[in-house]
Amino acid sequence: MRLPLVAVVGRPNVGKSTFVNRIIQAEDAIVHEMRGVTRDRSYHEAEWNGRHFMLVDTGGIEMNNDDAFQGSIRGQAFAATEEAEVIVFLVDGKTGINADDEEVARILRKSDKPVFLAVNKMDSPGRTDELWEFYQLGLGDPWPVSSIHGHGTGDLLDEVVGALDALDLPEDDGEEEPAINVAIIGRPNAGKSSLTNCMVGANRSIVSDVAGTTRDAIDTTVEHDGTRYTIVDTAGLRRKSKIDEDVEYYSFVRAMRAIDRADVALLVIDASIGLTDQDQKVAGYAAERGCAMIIVLNKWDLTDGPEEKAEIRQRIADRMMFVRYAPVIAISALTGKRVDRIWAAIDKAYEAFNQVIPTNRLNTWLGGIREEGHTVRKGKAVLRMKYVTQTGTCPPRLTFFVNRPDLVDDNFERFLENRLRKTFDLEGTPVQLRFKKKD
Repeated sequence: MRLPLVAVVGRPNVGKSTFVNRIIQAEDAIVHEMRGVTRDRSYHEAEWNGRHFMLVDTGGIEMNNDDAFQGSIRGQAFAATEEAEVIVFLVDGKTGINADDEEVARILRKSDKPVFLAVNKMDSPGRTDELWEFYQLGLGDPWPVSSIHGHGTGDLLDEVVGALDALDLPEDDGEEEPAINVAIIGRPNAGKSSLTNCMVGANRSIVSDVAGTTRDAIDTTVEHDGTRYTIVDTAGLRRKSKIDEDVEYYSFVRAMRAIDRADVALLVIDASIGLTDQDQKVAGYAAERGCAMIIVLNKWDLTDGPEEKAEIRQRIADRMMFVRYAPVIAISALTGKRVDRIWAAIDKAYEAFNQVIPTNRLNTWLGGIREEGHTVRKGKAVLRMKYVTQTGTCPPRLTFFVNRPDLVDDNFERFLENRLRKTFDLEGTPVQLRFKKKD
């Protein structure tokens, strides 16, 4: 059962993300003085006086259409108000009311949901003379708050939680099955947001041809064939040397955090362009963090004929050897073609990622390796493998006890990994091998 939702809305730069960070006591939402930093709606778990709920941060609402994103941002924000149980309408106490505030207030007055008018940037407690003009918005008593200093936020939250309690919503029973965390990663404009929307069955992320449209990591939990998944759309990852904006840097950090907590990463590659150096770099980020991986060739319908398609697949096989465990699926996120295949691939990769191989099976396998005479020799020194055991999961970690760990080279390690994958079903997950001395 989901937690109740509290949507935070308002025009740009009134302090919504700062307010959200203050309530959740974390720096999850991107905060920057540049307008339009938040574009999609993002969800953050919060708690006040023992009451748990979700805060929904939204992009700044502007009623004009001066740029390509304003309509989509506005749609995302009002979608949040539609699904929320309670709405916090944040305005700027320093600049006062403008036309966008009045229009948003007009729309919110028609809502049958509790709406709290919060006047932000009231950094000096006791200053109430600036509040009078906000009564004209017709949303009741304004609540003076300071997102930066925390003034007034506790009083406001008391009322918000009281409104949630008055709705007599069913309590979260805590019995929900944990979700598989799936991070959708790739360079800008590969089609990550289109894939997210296709998988969740809704316009969850803003889609545009403009590179850098997605700036935050956006979580959406969905259920497919009885299994829960948390799909995380991330900002497009580019080389650090090309990250020249503060906002882009924070987007990069959040994308890295999404990979850190991912069970499975979907690496989206634009097949119409082919494999690039940056695709390899993004794959390296995920490989370094040890999550399972699936390579998704998006825009497959835009490639020219079987020869070009074969060339793309061969290029991936040749240049992505370091993630050779990752299966490759060709799709079109825009049309939805073959996207359904991704779910089974996620399940298989997740199972391999969590697999526990019994010690007796591992040592039977190792016995076969020894009988075939596969080992390493350097001069008179010979590697002798005593036994092997699994010492971890997510990803699987195997420890080999040997007489001379120093004799193990990269070629022999690759040989062991290939034989492991041939014997045990480990598609989609990295495998970590360790060698310890045992006399």
